[in-house]
Amino acid sequence: MANSEANKLFKEFKIQSVSEFFRRNAAMLGYTGKIRSFTTLIHEAVTNSLDACEEAGILPYVRVEIEELGTEHYKIIVEDNGPGIPEKFIAHVFGKMLAGTKAHRNIQSRGQQGIGISGAVMFAQITSGKATRVITSTGGNEIIEAWVGIDVDKNEGKIFKKIKHPNPTGWRGTRIEMEVKEVRYVRSKQGPYWYLKLTAIANPHAHIELIEPDGKLIVFPRSSEEIPEPPEEMKPHPKGVMTDDVYRMARRTTRTTVRTFLIGEFSRISDKKIDELVKYITALRFIKEEEEESVREQLLKRLAEGEVDKIIASFGRKGKKVLNEVKKLMEKPPDKLTWHEAEEIVEAFKYMTFLAPPTHGLRPIGEENIEKGLLSILKPEFVTAVTRPPKVYRGGIPFQVEVGLAFGGELSSGFELLRYANRVPLLFDAGSCVITSATRNIDWKRYRVDDLERTPLVLLVNVISVHVPYTSTGKQSIASEDEIYDEIRLAVMEAARRLAKYLGGKHRKLYQVKRRRIFEKYVPEISRALSILTGEPETKIKSLLMEIIEKKFEAIEEKPLEAEENA
Repeated sequence: MANSEANKLFKEFKIQSVSEFFRRNAAMLGYTGKIRSFTTLIHEAVTNSLDACEEAGILPYVRVEIEELGTEHYKIIVEDNGPGIPEKFIAHVFGKMLAGTKAHRNIQSRGQQGIGISGAVMFAQITSGKATRVITSTGGNEIIEAWVGIDVDKNEGKIFKKIKHPNPTGWRGTRIEMEVKEVRYVRSKQGPYWYLKLTAIANPHAHIELIEPDGKLIVFPRSSEEIPEPPEEMKPHPKGVMTDDVYRMARRTTRTTVRTFLIGEFSRISDKKIDELVKYITALRFIKEEEEESVREQLLKRLAEGEVDKIIASFGRKGKKVLNEVKKLMEKPPDKLTWHEAEEIVEAFKYMTFLAPPTHGLRPIGEENIEKGLLSILKPEFVTAVTRPPKVYRGGIPFQVEVGLAFGGELSSGFELLRYANRVPLLFDAGSCVITSATRNIDWKRYRVDDLERTPLVLLVNVISVHVPYTSTGKQSIASEDEIYDEIRLAVMEAARRLAKYLGGKHRKLYQVKRRRIFEKYVPEISRALSILTGEPETKIKSLLMEIIEKKFEAIEEKPLEAEENA
């Protein structure tokens, strides 16, 4: 009876693929709402294009064309001049989720999960029933044209049709055509136009074109000929890993011992640190054997304070014996490392002191390029940018914050916050984002901005990292990590101080112009009166008075400038 009930319960048991899961939960990838879904499709395609161009050292040219086929029915075409896709990878790139060139590497990139473009192909497939047309060439003799879909049950790409064409001109790049339904194109601040405009600001080296459904061509020309240096892959830091990371890495490494594995595969670990690690693992083994909780807590406190040698010495000969056992652990093959031993290593890392992880692999936009982007697209009267030094969060994950501030000029009246992660605009879920909370919790009145919501001010904040802590797979909001929050505030306040200095000079100038006009208003009357009293020509007196006024106001303007420079 029990067996029959169990069999009945498990009759409907089914193994679900990643593709099938996201097909049922497309909202987790950002496909929620007709406008947001449209923007997400554009985002995934453009992000792929920019990443591919930059990694290949090519100045990006990206063209987005949108054709309206019917009510809430569109064709989206995205073409780039990137390196192209080799034929054997086409099905994997567009049809297999959790596959890509970046997801498995500890490297800064726009995409992090290996889901993006395959998720877009899946959305097009489930809304229109059509495969995605891909045209690509690596610049060789052939152009590959393929119609790609996803087998959601197997999480595999499926090529329905493939044609090879000659390539006499040597064209290189990729063009994708997706037919989608149940989406809507609008020119709002959450639509494709706004997304591409913000992308152009943060990527001044890219030339981006948009053809809207009505045929209107919008061009965001590049304002910089400098291709960003490709980010470097960074080794994981001991403070930022879990037991599973160490255990899995040990099974994939080609190193011959645990010692050489830890030194070669992690940052900030040297031979000396391995000797220190041996001591900490030894001390932790003894502490765990202690029966009294109060004694254990006291020993762990001492360990955190660095008294590892004293703790081992207190166990006498037994301490030396265990120490030698742990030394042997460091000489065993990494693939023989047990879960428990990996757990001991990670726990010991928590009590050790390491240098902060190297940050040379991070690639910010740069202050000069931020200013170029803001000036080129927004045309303000004042612009400034701040790039903070690299920091780490969660003990070992490197990140960097940069801020751009634009004021006045052709900006509309009202505050605008432009959020970015690794140069990618974040248009949705602003309320739960650390960028929003950090910028809103600044007293703007201290910086001569009395009413923020009515001030023509644009603030750009870009957070870059090898692992941006997004709040969801939709990647539209950054989690509130204390270190990131603090760095955003410091960067924004520095930019705001520069704005305050500019506004202070502007206000002084307006005040002095007003005063000067008052003086100049009475010059003719005073000149006539003095001419009658002295007998001197009125024109000569007027000229002398204007010269005195000129010198007086020149001196007034120079004094505050000197004071500001000294400050």
